[in-house]
Amino acid sequence: MGHRIFLAGAAGAIGRRLVPQLVAAGHQVTATTRQAAKTEDLRRLGADPVLVDVFDANALRAAVVAAKSQIVIHQLTDLPAGLDPSKMAEATIRNARIRDEGTRNLVEAAKAANAKRLIAQSIAWVYAPGAEPHAETDPLDSGAEGGRALSVGGVIALERHVLGASPMTGIVLRYGHLYGPGTGTESAGDPAVHVDAAAYAALLAVERGAQGAFNVAEPNRQITTDKAVNEFGWHAGFRLTE
Repeated sequence: MGHRIFLAGAAGAIGRRLVPQLVAAGHQVTATTRQAAKTEDLRRLGADPVLVDVFDANALRAAVVAAKSQIVIHQLTDLPAGLDPSKMAEATIRNARIRDEGTRNLVEAAKAANAKRLIAQSIAWVYAPGAEPHAETDPLDSGAEGGRALSVGGVIALERHVLGASPMTGIVLRYGHLYGPGTGTESAGDPAVHVDAAAYAALLAVERGAQGAFNVAEPNRQITTDKAVNEFGWHAGFRLTE
């Protein structure tokens, strides 16, 4: 049976690969973007597009409620194309704001809609130094310094908002470095994950998995992915057929 899904960040790298998977699985998808030019692309993918900014809490709440959202998926980021190094310093600041303030707004909107499940994008390379491979129970690097501190702080805030969003079930997907269509790169350093497989994890999380964090990456020495494999039935080799 399909669900009414509100996908925030649908025009991003993962979002664009996730919409077709959700639609094919029989879900009704309301897909957000901040750019009017992207609404037709989302409609062609099978979603109902909506223009909304996550920092406009009132408009976001109205959109999530109007969509009668049963499940909310958070794939919002604010990163430059191809992770352009010359633009990453400013992007890191914007991205941290999305992870904190944006996530908080999305949680409140989901609660207002009486959504039952919240699935959010996080990252898998912010664990504190220690024995590897890291499992989801290992601490995050709260003692980081400089630019890393800003990124880790944003991740910690995001995960706190999502995992504390009772009575909703909160699921955090800690993705490896993305590669593949729409990411600007055809390979990535460990821990890595193809964008289609990353989106597939979000699809599976709609129906599966208890509250908590899940590492999502190809086999590597840095993090374990047994939890996603065992609880979701996820596999790193998933690719969209086009």
